[in-house]
Amino acid sequence: MMEEFLEVVDRDGRIISIAPRSIIHGNPSMLHKVVHVLVFNSKGELLLQKRASHKDVAPGKWDTSVGGHIMPGEDILTAAKREMLEELGIVSENLHFLYTYIHSNNYESELVYTYCTVHEGPFSFNKNEIEEIAFWKIEKMQQLLNFDFFSDNFKYEFLRYLSIYGFMPFWFNNSLKELTGSPLFSGDPNFLKNF
Repeated sequence: MMEEFLEVVDRDGRIISIAPRSIIHGNPSMLHKVVHVLVFNSKGELLLQKRASHKDVAPGKWDTSVGGHIMPGEDILTAAKREMLEELGIVSENLHFLYTYIHSNNYESELVYTYCTVHEGPFSFNKNEIEEIAFWKIEKMQQLLNFDFFSDNFKYEFLRYLSIYGFMPFWFNNSLKELTGSPLFSGDPNFLKNF
């Protein structure tokens, strides 16, 4: 299998260089772009994936609905749609941009672009990458945050989501259409840059 190459970027997403994944992972000084999609159902539950036990990052942990690297030259929204298809086997046209942030640990540093969508399934997830998927109630995830169920990346993502949107019950409506006029849902990943 050919090695994946990724863009090394600055805090604003400007390309500094391109390097192999094997060099970037394990070197937190090399910031690279990733995309996340939070997939909710109409009851307001969040879909999580349990990472395969052979993964190099957070094996066997519950993680964000969809997450993956943005390929060199790839548009962020295109990457989000590609990852949704690769990981969950779904196509969604109602992706809404939420926020961007930098997440760093002693293994890697990521410039994360997060979108959300509502999808009820069915899902055909990638069994090479994912052990299982399940919808979780927000309250249940909050109760388990201090235990060893979730990836560190997801904990950071979830707390960020709650801090910005936790008070807004918009997932409990049957669509996002009423929100699309809001600047928070402009679809522009530069809006709310590092909010």
